[in-house]
Amino acid sequence: MTDTASYVPPKVWTWDAKNGGEFASINRPIAGSTHEKELPVGDHPLQLYSLATPNGVKVTVMLEELLAAGHDAEYDAWLIKIGDGDQFGSGFVEVNPNSKIPALMDHGTGSRVFESGAILLYLAEKFGAFLPTDPAARTEAMNWLFWLQGSAPYLGGGFGHFYAYAPEKFEYPINRFAMEAKRQLDVLDRQLADNRYLSGDDYTIADMATAPWYGRMVKGDAYDAGEFLDVGIYKNVIRWADEVMSRPAFIRGAKVNRTFGAPEDQLHERHDASDFDTKTQDKIGGES
Repeated sequence: MTDTASYVPPKVWTWDAKNGGEFASINRPIAGSTHEKELPVGDHPLQLYSLATPNGVKVTVMLEELLAAGHDAEYDAWLIKIGDGDQFGSGFVEVNPNSKIPALMDHGTGSRVFESGAILLYLAEKFGAFLPTDPAARTEAMNWLFWLQGSAPYLGGGFGHFYAYAPEKFEYPINRFAMEAKRQLDVLDRQLADNRYLSGDDYTIADMATAPWYGRMVKGDAYDAGEFLDVGIYKNVIRWADEVMSRPAFIRGAKVNRTFGAPEDQLHERHDASDFDTKTQDKIGGES
């Protein structure tokens, strides 16, 4: 690994896969598919192709919340193994040319939807749920949804990468992104000091988007960095995270497309509500 103190960028950057660290096998500087592979299609109009990263959990939580609220939002959730490069298959790239999970295909409308925030907004508008209709309240919810979409990359791709995943530890990027992660947590803590949920009294897609990222962080479940970031000081975020993440629909959604952690918390694929039953869960969880 090159010593950063003596590294001088070349005039023209060229890709060297050996320098990609843990994710070298799935990162490359060009888009498009690497192989032909059709996506499976289940019985429901909504077909989700995902993995239970924070961005994937946002969407499965939303779908489970819609079902819990009585909406006809049944869906099939298919596992995309990003470590194996499934996101570069031709079928997936047709749904999301950016080759990132999650990706949704609504066969009822013929719409492809990619980017997790866009999927949440699409579902909220499709079903008329978890997004206020009052213009002022809707705007506030959207403020926080887009805050999350803009902020989370600094938490994950910034702090999380350099603290937990980079091949070597470097002080400058860890300090830079630790500072930003704590600033963001303080933004949330101040907002939640006077509000039950992010945008006020109503639970919205902004909360569903944010809890898998910052809720996990303050509960000590992200990057093994709870002590390092002293997350216990963000009392209002912890209170909010405890409430949001204890919702039955959130708990179910967090299990979908999950391939890590305790076996009872994993549901590799989801095609029906009965898949959460222990027998079905064990069967699906043991297939890969």
